[in-house]
This record gives sequence, structure tokens and C-alpha cells, in this order.
Amino acid sequence: MAQEKSREETLDHLEKKAGDYEELFGSCAQGTLLALQEQFGLEDTQTLKAATAMPGIALRGETCGAVMGAIMALGLAFGRDKPDDFSAVQRTTKAARKLCRRFEEQFGSCNCRDVQHHIFGRSFNLADANDQLEFVKADAAKKCRAPAGKAARIAGDLILDGRK
Repeated sequence: MAQEKSREETLDHLEKKAGDYEELFGSCAQGTLLALQEQFGLEDTQTLKAATAMPGIALRGETCGAVMGAIMALGLAFGRDKPDDFSAVQRTTKAARKLCRRFEEQFGSCNCRDVQHHIFGRSFNLADANDQLEFVKADAAKKCRAPAGKAARIAGDLILDGRK
């Protein structure tokens, strides 16, 4: 029982940290990824740097950056480093699909536009300067803590399961 509490405390901490980083970076992808990297010793500044344009796939309203950051962390935890390691591909893809299903249960979709609609009651075209301003005015930094935190929590749970 104590082990489960420790697991829950770990996941609670991870969820909060991803939200904190989302506010700091203004990037759900980088916030989610960095929290997971630190928690599980997956730190790599180049990978974090690579996640720079991931929110909504370059702010186009496509796949949520929190999902992308979480999937990147799953790749760091379980992915292959040899082209012929197909079991790593299967393991990582299976975890990524679970992550997507669980994220969809929380937010209705893995699509940034849909997640925005779920959170704000509307979506924003973040490639448009006026909509970007409206997004900021809608308190996006605080409200987008939720997808970043939940994605990190789900990925953290999957990493803990995979490391058993």
C-alpha cells in the first residue's frame, strides 16, 4: 500500500511540475517533456530543444503538444536505439496508443483545436496574431496546465508500469 501512495505522490508531483513548466515555457510540449525527463532521468537538452515547435504541431491546431512531449518521453524511456529492435518499437507504440486513449478520455481528443474547445469553449488559430492575443487574454498559460499535467501524469504512469 505504501508503494501505491508513493506512486500517486510521484504522479501528483509530475502533473504539477508539467503544469508549472507549461506556464514557464508557454509550451505544452516542452513543459510535459521536461517534467518527464527530470522525473525519470531522461534528460537531454537536444531533445527538449527539438520539442520547441511541437505545440499544436507548429501552432497549426493539430496534435496537442502535451501529447507530443509525452510521446517523446515514452520514446526516450522505451524506444529503440538500433534499427532492428522491433520489440522496442512495439513496446513504445503500445504505450503511446494507451497514452492517446487516456488523454482522449480526459479532453475528448488529442487534437489541439479540440482540446482548446474543451478548455476554453472555443478554439484559437495560433498562427494568427489576433487569435494569439485572444488566447493569451483567455489565460492560456494557466488553463493549458491541465493538458500538460495530465499528459505527463499518464506518461509517467506508463513509464512506471514499463519499468516494473
